[in-house]
Order: sequence, then structure tokens, then C-alpha cells
Amino acid sequence: MKAAFLADRGVVKISGDDARHFLNGLVSTDMTKAQPGQGRYGALLTPQGKIIADFLITELPAADDGGFLLDCSGVLAAALASKLNFYKLRAKVSVENLSDRLGVLAIWDGTPSPPPEGSFADPRSPQLGWRCLLPQELATKTAAALKAEWLEPAAYHAHRIRCGVPEGGVDFHYGDAFPHEANMDRLNGVDFGKGCYVGQEVVSRMQHRGTARTRTLRLDYDGAAPAPGSEVLADDKPVGQLGSAAEGCALALLRIDKLTDAAGARLHAGDVTLRLIDDIEQPSAPARTPS
Repeated sequence: MKAAFLADRGVVKISGDDARHFLNGLVSTDMTKAQPGQGRYGALLTPQGKIIADFLITELPAADDGGFLLDCSGVLAAALASKLNFYKLRAKVSVENLSDRLGVLAIWDGTPSPPPEGSFADPRSPQLGWRCLLPQELATKTAAALKAEWLEPAAYHAHRIRCGVPEGGVDFHYGDAFPHEANMDRLNGVDFGKGCYVGQEVVSRMQHRGTARTRTLRLDYDGAAPAPGSEVLADDKPVGQLGSAAEGCALALLRIDKLTDAAGARLHAGDVTLRLIDDIEQPSAPARTPS
């Protein structure tokens, strides 16, 4: 088992009598299914269906006064809290940015037994492992109690890339990407059977009409990692943009139609040759049905 503290993550808390109903009307995951000790994946979208912020959500036990914790990008935590406050109007909810008190410990290559308080299995893919929301000063002690090998965040991100799971800010741009482009539909991040939420109409239309032309896909490469943001070419024709890369595996946001038209061409970013791992018609990471 391995563990790493992800210092680039933040935590936002939503509590109050209307917290579940409030979130359910805003985010892409079905909050009526949220339970303590479990995690869900979702996003707050623009009315045009683009990702403002994506996050993992877990419900706090009633013994801890209830509410929900959102594990989100640290640089977006304050803005996300402000946006949620903007939406709350007269709802009986409280929104707090707890990033100065709570952080995120990633645990993978094993199942913690017993799971630490504040932990849950990552809902995006069974391969990713677990998350634990806790004060940073408790992270190393928690890892030691689990007999997990303590590693730097780069090791977790190499694991995440191998699992084919994109991360906002490097694999897709907040405010510019649709959930389908970030594979949220394939990583349990969108519940298509739930009621209305901000941006739902656009996302549902993309799903039912099959109009998502851009996907995040895995590639492998040899040698030094190409730089994030590099243009991906099929011979001399642009087909997308490279995201994160580590240990011979990379993620890239690619145009499926252009890849199909360029079948047999050499994929590359600069001088680095790339090879598709994923079938362009298949999910780029294993997903499981939301409970």
C-alpha cells in the first residue's frame, strides 16, 4: 500500500438543513445517493455545460453534525466556496473553505483496514484507491498506522495517469471543458437519471446525441516526458493537446474524428513519439456503476 499527501487539493464544507437538496440542484452527481463513508464524483457547471470545478464529495456522519465535504482543486477552493454562496440565496446552508484545516491523503495499491476516519474509496475508478480528508499534521501518522509506504505526490499522479483519470488544470481547462471531454460520464461523474442541475440540458444532449468529439485518452511514450500543453500531431496535422505525463504514460485531450481520419499516421508531441493505449471508441479508464 502507498500513500501521499496531495498539497494541491482543498476542502470545502457545505452544511445545514438544506445542504443535500441545495447541492443536488447544482451538481452533476445525484446527492440523494450520498452516504457517510462513501464518495461521489461530480462537478459544478456553467449554464453552457462547461466545468467550473470538479470534486469528490463525501457525507459527514450525523455524529459529526453532518454536512458534506468537497475534495477539490486547492487553487479553486475559495472561488468554489464563493460560487456556492452565490447560489444559496435563502437556502439553509453554510459554505466554508476548510483548506487551511483539512487536506487530502491519497492511498492506493491496497485497501486500508480499517479505513481511517474521513476516508472513502475513490468513486471514479476502483484502481485509484482511497481518499482521506484530514489535517495535514495527521497524514504521516495515518499512513504509518496503515503500514503504507510514504511517497511524494508525483508518485500518486503517475498512478492516476496510468489509470487514465484526468485532472483539471493540467489535463483539461476549467471553464472551457465539457464533462464528456474530461471523461466524467465514464468516471461516474454524471448521473443522467437525476433531476435538473446547472448545465444539465447541454450535457444530456451531448450524451443522447453522441456529439462528444473530444476525449481524454492515454498514450505511452519513450524517454523524457513531453511538456504539458504540447500540441499533439498526427504526422503534421494537429489532433489535440497533451496533458500530464509521467513514467512513460501520458494523457491528452484529442479529437476523435481527426484521429480516425489520421489512422496509421505517426502521433507525436515535438520529437517525442506517442502511441495510443486506449481504443478511441472505449472508456479511457475503468468505471463502475454508481451505487
